[in-house]
Amino acid sequence: MKLKEKIKQNSPAILLYGFTPPSIDTDSKKVEQIAATQLLRLANSRLDGLVIYDLQDEKERNKNKRTFDFKDTLEPLNYYKKFFVGKYQAVIYKAVSKYAPEALADFLGQNNEIISVFVGASSKNDTPKTQLNEAYKLKAKNAPNIVLGGICIPERHISKGDEHLRVGQKISAGCEFFITQAVYNINNAKHFLSDYAKLCASKETKKVPIIFTFTPCGDAKTLSFMRWLGIDVPKYFEGRLMHSSNPVEMSVKTSFDMFCELYHYGKELGLSIGANVESISRKKIEIEASIALLNTISDFIKKEAN
Repeated sequence: MKLKEKIKQNSPAILLYGFTPPSIDTDSKKVEQIAATQLLRLANSRLDGLVIYDLQDEKERNKNKRTFDFKDTLEPLNYYKKFFVGKYQAVIYKAVSKYAPEALADFLGQNNEIISVFVGASSKNDTPKTQLNEAYKLKAKNAPNIVLGGICIPERHISKGDEHLRVGQKISAGCEFFITQAVYNINNAKHFLSDYAKLCASKETKKVPIIFTFTPCGDAKTLSFMRWLGIDVPKYFEGRLMHSSNPVEMSVKTSFDMFCELYHYGKELGLSIGANVESISRKKIEIEASIALLNTISDFIKKEAN
């Protein structure tokens, strides 16, 4: 079954693999090498599609020094079309706040058949060129066939208690699936799922796939960056990571265990849970760990289906 069909049928166990395109100043031959390496790593993986991110500078969201310097990347859809189209389906992120309404409308009109996730401004202190709600209206007018996804942040549900309502509003605006921020605190995720299930049961919104993101972490620097991004990493995990003889392997096991628990918890609630595995660093060991996690989750999904 194609990814679009799985989304529209609210299928459980959608499996995605996410990455960022090379930085915009990367030599063209190097870009080709990076894409070829990514394809080679994914060659034997069973996945429903890729997630290709559209980065934005989040300095207004977090005034602390960024662990890794921000660099603009190649345009996600162009990168996908050049190297991955025909091999994998893809979810293309679009940071709508970076684009003027006219430019966004033009992009949407030219790409009416893609699967996309719209990302709004990273902070209320930003001055977006296009507001998220405006982007939804532009999509409805210029590209009604785009399968649209939204962002879900379990941490925000703990601090504000309304993430399920935000999800409901985005579904009303046209979102058909959600991809979360990376999860390391499973209680946040379960709290959100519980409230979302109650909202669905009240007939106030419909059920759509919730795809949780999992990110292997191999050292203190990656851990620091995850926290800079706003990911809630519990102190107990940090302690286990720092004292582990193989931190990245322990991180992979933790992520796999969390996915299994969320998958079964969602099943009990009547919700469709999927996984998006990503690596947020350029470190080879963490990239390879993300592939190992992807394949481990894939094996689990295959067993569940039998």
